[in-house]
Amino acid sequence: MRVVSLVPSLTEAVAVTAPGVLVGATDWCTHPAGLGPGVVRVRGTKNPDLPAILALRPDLVVANEEENRAPDLAALRQAGLNVLVTEVRTLEQAFAELARVLRACGTDGRPPWLAAARTAWSDLPAVPPRRAVVPVWRKPWMVLGRDTFAGDLLRRLGVRNVYAGHAERYPRVDAAQLAACGAELAVLPDEPYRFTADDGPEAFPGVPAALVDGRMLTWYGPSLAQAPTLLGGALRAAHR
Repeated sequence: MRVVSLVPSLTEAVAVTAPGVLVGATDWCTHPAGLGPGVVRVRGTKNPDLPAILALRPDLVVANEEENRAPDLAALRQAGLNVLVTEVRTLEQAFAELARVLRACGTDGRPPWLAAARTAWSDLPAVPPRRAVVPVWRKPWMVLGRDTFAGDLLRRLGVRNVYAGHAERYPRVDAAQLAACGAELAVLPDEPYRFTADDGPEAFPGVPAALVDGRMLTWYGPSLAQAPTLLGGALRAAHR
């Protein structure tokens, strides 16, 4: 198998589960560290280098309907490539799609890390629900809205997203709306926007802030086995 991945989460999942099949990945594919000289970088998720991908002669290109652009995927298909497109809006979808991708890459779709992730998310401690706002960008402010993978993870950890009922999945909101949203907690990930202790919490005076690892919140792959512990710890620390 020769596989090109256009999604950082899937790159990590494939590289860890089926070493050697990955021949191309995006510039944003940072895990696992040291993919090696045999993996060609094909630019970003939104602007992949299509000629470079074609030159790699992959048996399979793995992509995601949210992270990758439909015209790019259509162009790869028109050039004769097999393109597998995932959709991940919930944790259960992530488990199913990961197994599908890994089977398409020639494995049985049941690596130990995926079983560990299922176990880690199946027996979560009870956490008092807390109303929260979850920004993902600043200038302009954008927050998690309805129907998102990150939102589903947080819901399982006791977070009640105040924008979960919004018509948009990633609505833009202004500072006045944020101040009036009634959140008891601000959850601030370090990707895609890198919120830090000095950049983000000050926008929510009087509201505790949980600084969380963005990879644990938004990536679906081997990190899912650690995510409930690390995210839960950050949320509990903000409750104190």
